[in-house]
Amino acid sequence: MEFEFLDFDSIKGEEIDLHLVKTVPGNKEKNWVPAYHFNISLSGSLRPIGHIDIRIGYNENLYYGGHIGYSVNEEYRGSYYAAKSVLLLRKVAQAHKMEKLFITCNPDNIASRKTCEYIGAKLIKMVDVPKENDMYRRGEKQKCIFEWVCTKI
Repeated sequence: MEFEFLDFDSIKGEEIDLHLVKTVPGNKEKNWVPAYHFNISLSGSLRPIGHIDIRIGYNENLYYGGHIGYSVNEEYRGSYYAAKSVLLLRKVAQAHKMEKLFITCNPDNIASRKTCEYIGAKLIKMVDVPKENDMYRRGEKQKCIFEWVCTKI
């Protein structure tokens, strides 16, 4: 069955909005799943203050790499914009019938750990990244694995 991207050109929040930048189809050879990539902007603006992506599906790569990746420009940090962006992505996950997502970060990334706590994700374990994983080859040896049940509001 062919994957179908849904219409999420923009997702509006109270303080921030997400604007679709691109969609990326899955790649079976690389074990990649389809993904949506968004810019994060302050409500009513199109100027990016960061970005966020969500990967749709489940596989071993996502256990270590996570379903969601995000970054907020330094001058906008401290206002929970990453966490608020993740909460806005709940609509995308639910539309694709995903009940729980993995969000991962390096153990020393305190800001990402706080983002996961803010949205109600639970730290399920800290794991060693397998040596054959691309992240290991980039120097990432451990990951905190958070599980977020995104069907709850």
